Amino acid sequence: MKNTFSRTIPLTAALGVALLAIAGCAPGGGPNSATGSTVAVQSAAKSVTLTDAWIKSAAAGDMTGAFGVLQNTTASNVTVVAVRSQAAHLIELHETVPNESGQMVMREVEGGFVIPANGRFDLEPGGNHFMLMDLPAALTAGEELVLTLEFADGSTSEITALVKDYTGANENYESGDGDTSEPADEHSEH
Repeated sequence: MKNTFSRTIPLTAALGVALLAIAGCAPGGGPNSATGSTVAVQSAAKSVTLTDAWIKSAAAGDMTGAFGVLQNTTASNVTVVAVRSQAAHLIELHETVPNESGQMVMREVEGGFVIPANGRFDLEPGGNHFMLMDLPAALTAGEELVLTLEFADGSTSEITALVKDYTGANENYESGDGDTSEPADEHSEH
């Protein structure tokens, strides 16, 4: 038995060294391998926060805006491409810009909102915002609503926003076909 045991240890050790050598030569074999490196990639959903999130109160059937500050903690730009909520049948990402006649109008942003690397992107009345449209029920001050943000990498993040009463700016909504319409009374902040 002594001979079998003494032969097994060197054979096992040799196999272990061979396997480690093969693994080290494979692409992405380890964090310091010559052919690749292991990099932890954080999803956009985990690198972006929405602080001070709030939504303007509105009547059923109307539209309203959601606001706050998007903050990106990574060294790369991150893009919010969509927003969903049970509080609205449709949510668009909007900007407020002057039209051909100089009137301030809201319109949908194609491609989403880009949050700069290690930076912030403000969502505010009279500026960029999430537009909740065709509300199935009234949104009353004091309610908390969940918004699901979808990012270009496919990741999602749920945030909670407080509904508040607010009156303010008064821009018109410009649809994709250039039609400018007056906002509803409850949507007078835009």
